[in-house]
Amino acid sequence: MAQVISLKIKKRIGYIIINKPKANGYDIHLMKLLATAIEEAEHNNEVKIIAIKSTLPRFFCAGADVNVFEKNTVAENKEMVTYANLVAKRLNQTPKITVALLNGHTLGGGLELALACDIRLASDANFKIGMSEVNLGLMPGNGGTQRLIRLINLSRALELLVKGNSITPDQAFDIGLVNQLYPESEFEALTASYLENLASGSVPAMKAIKQAVNQGIELSLEEGLLLETNLANSLYNTEDSKEGLKAFIEKRNPNFK
Repeated sequence: MAQVISLKIKKRIGYIIINKPKANGYDIHLMKLLATAIEEAEHNNEVKIIAIKSTLPRFFCAGADVNVFEKNTVAENKEMVTYANLVAKRLNQTPKITVALLNGHTLGGGLELALACDIRLASDANFKIGMSEVNLGLMPGNGGTQRLIRLINLSRALELLVKGNSITPDQAFDIGLVNQLYPESEFEALTASYLENLASGSVPAMKAIKQAVNQGIELSLEEGLLLETNLANSLYNTEDSKEGLKAFIEKRNPNFK
């Protein structure tokens, strides 16, 4: 029997793979497994980039399993949401760059999972992206409202949330919800190439940049500039900075540690 959540490491990329037919709908058990996999990838020195992907042909993640949600007590659902928020927080706060690979329906809590990642890559396949919790008399509870308004136009974000409708991958690309849009037939190869290119970068530099961006957006400009200066100063005497400067002078690609 296939594992619901597995971690596969290939070329310095930690692929966290979701495999829960029929739609990768999550429950508390899946979220606990996902949290463990993220922690394992974060502490594995072989892993430079963490990528979330699905083995199912039509779904990235359809969000919370509605059948489970309906049967649960309010307390049980609150506990499940607590773990979902923990997963999102870990994806957002890990020093490593996190990437969601979207090649199927990405809905509700599934989109919230993708929003918690630093980067989203999508195929142009025929699938839907959106958060429809309002149609159930609910609202996103795993960071969906707050991360969406920080990612795209405020009015557009509010419209998507209150209408509860879904959009296509090309529409998501147009509004900046996904970073790259690839042909479905080449999605696996092109995303692997993208991730391998990311993994060739300097870990300390990427870590500092992620910290500057994620913390800086919550600060005043003056405070953000100070944060940037301090982080930049921390990189000047690293092995990677020495290698990067040497490689530039020697007109070759750097070989970061």
